Formats: sequence, C-alpha cells, structure tokens
Amino acid sequence: MALPLEIREAAEAAPTRSAPAVSAVRLEGVEKQFDDVAAVDGIDLEVGDGEFFSMLGPSGSGKTTTLRMIAGFELPTKGRILLHGHDVTRVPPFERDVNTVFQDYALFPHMSVGDNVGYGLMVRKVGRALRRERVADALRMVRLDGYEGRRPNQLSGGQRQRVALARALVNRPRVLLLDEPLGALDLKLREEMQIELKAIQQQVGITFIYVTHDQEEALTMSDRLAVFNEGRIEQVGAPADVYEHPATRFVAGFVGTSNLLAGAVAQAIVGRAGTFTIRPEKIRIADPDAAPGPTEGSAPGRIKQVVYVGPDTRYIVTLDAGAELTVTQQNLATSSTEALAAQGRAVRLIWQRHHCLAIADGRDRREEETRE
Repeated sequence: MALPLEIREAAEAAPTRSAPAVSAVRLEGVEKQFDDVAAVDGIDLEVGDGEFFSMLGPSGSGKTTTLRMIAGFELPTKGRILLHGHDVTRVPPFERDVNTVFQDYALFPHMSVGDNVGYGLMVRKVGRALRRERVADALRMVRLDGYEGRRPNQLSGGQRQRVALARALVNRPRVLLLDEPLGALDLKLREEMQIELKAIQQQVGITFIYVTHDQEEALTMSDRLAVFNEGRIEQVGAPADVYEHPATRFVAGFVGTSNLLAGAVAQAIVGRAGTFTIRPEKIRIADPDAAPGPTEGSAPGRIKQVVYVGPDTRYIVTLDAGAELTVTQQNLATSSTEALAAQGRAVRLIWQRHHCLAIADGRDRREEETRE
C-alpha cells in the first residue's frame, strides 16, 4: 500500500516538538490497585494539546491501565485525571471528550463500513444528512472513499484499522486514545500505517495518546514518549533524548539495543566505578593493535558471534575484561561472507568518550574524560 507522496513528505519533514504549553491531559499522583497489585504506582504526567504522545513499556508495565483510566474505563485508586484543565476523575467515559481505538478494531460485523463509522453520531442523534457528510469526510481522511457500503469481512487488516480510526475521528474528540492499534498487522503494513497515522494526526491536529510495546514504533511516531516499568514512569522526553540519553538502566536496555558496563569491567575500561551504557552503533571495530584517539575510549576483545541481517551486521564481542558488547555496523560494502568470516577474530573496540553514558540515581551523565 503506497502512500501519497505529499503524505510521506509531510510525515518525514515534520519537526520533533516539545510539549506545547496547553495541557490536554494531566495525571496527578495517579495510582491503580488491583487487590494487592499496584498496576499503576503513583504517576505524574502531562500531555500537551496537539501532541502525538506514546506510552511505551513491556507487558504489565501499567501503560494500558493508564490509558484506560484516561478513557474512564477504569477508576484510579488515588490521584486525579484532568482533561484540558477539567477534573474528570469520576466522570463516566461517555461524558469525556475522548475516543479510543483498540487493537482488535471492535467493528460491528453485521454493519456496513458507513454504518460502523457513523454509529457514534447516530447514538448522539445527529441528523442523517449531516451524519452522511461527516462519515464521508472521515473516510476520505483515512483514504477509504467509496467504501461506505462494504462489510468489515470484505476489508484487509489495514483497511479495517483505518475504519476504526475513522469511527473514532468522526466524533471529533479533542483527545484520541490508541491501544496498540497496529499490533495485529504484518511488519510492512505496520510500518506504512505508522507513517499514515502520524500524517493523519498532523492533519487533524488533535492529541493522540498511543500505547505500544514496540520501541521502534514509539521512536518513529512520537513527539514525546513516556517509558513505563512496573507501574512507574522511568523517563519522559523526545524520542532522540530518550534514546541518546537514557535516564535509567531499564530505559537503556528497553529502548533499542544497549551495552552496559558495570562493576569491575567498568572500572577496568572506563577507569571508575559505576554503570555505563554505549549504543551499538556508536562503536567501531578496529585492528587489535589500533591506537584510540585522545577523545576516545577503547577495549580489546574477540568477536564471539556474527549476525548478518541484510542492511547491517551485529557483532557480539567478548572483551578481555570479561563482559560482552554488541556492535552494529552498516553493510555499506560488506557481503554476508565477509561479515561472517570475522567470527573469532581479535579486535579493538573504539568509541568517542562522550557516547559512553553514566547511569546513576535515575540521572544521565556523560562519561568524564579520563585523560587530557
């Protein structure tokens, strides 16, 4: 499914934004207890008006429960939820100016596409002529013009997902909540829908709050994101900030691939105690007798394993100091045979010192240079 050029260019050229001044959603000390389990353990969060905001985390981290509390499907045990400055903590879902898109689409199989999209308008007793006009506009927005008469079982997975999106948008909510809406799609279609969703959000200009466990999805689509772990938020920030400057050990390991140096290994390689992280693409592989530059750190080792994945290759290197680091290199001029032949070779890993980040007490600090 090829996207129109203007939509692709709009999505690719859009700048990353920090949170706007106006708050669309605000959570204050929100907790959710299920029996003895704290699904959400006292979080504070603010989402700006017009933001594409993602809540990222593994299964059981509290992100979906948080989304359901914003929607009104779950009531918080403690704390407050505000939508555009109004306290809606005890307000029922149908009185909140939000709509939700689910992973399973939740379309009515016996209804046509047009009736599915217009169902919420019918419940609100919107007149037939205006309802037909609004449905046509919503379907045009998701590029399903002329599909009004079809049934959901006549559509592909991507088309059904766009119908669900049109049904949510037709009511013109100020906040749209999306609970892993692309999880059931295959990889290629999911990647296309990521770009399309972002372009639609920019077109309509409403707040999107998007739940996902897919790190690449969150990094691709979000203006900002929150990383959840065990009911708490570990870090909030722009995708580049979270990826390049993880605040905690969990964020470093969960958002993308990261290498951790700790204990005696850190002392031997970095020159001081602590926990440090280096992204695999920041490391280069050199001959074992190569000398690092004055601003570089290095460590000798041996290539234990080579994983060739087409556009790039992952090298697992066992360090002489005792740990393992993963190195990612683009295959600009390397064949699979050449890459795989490197297994077992002695090497020296080299990186810029400012790419080695110290992680302590939830704060991110760059490695201090250990020599002039």
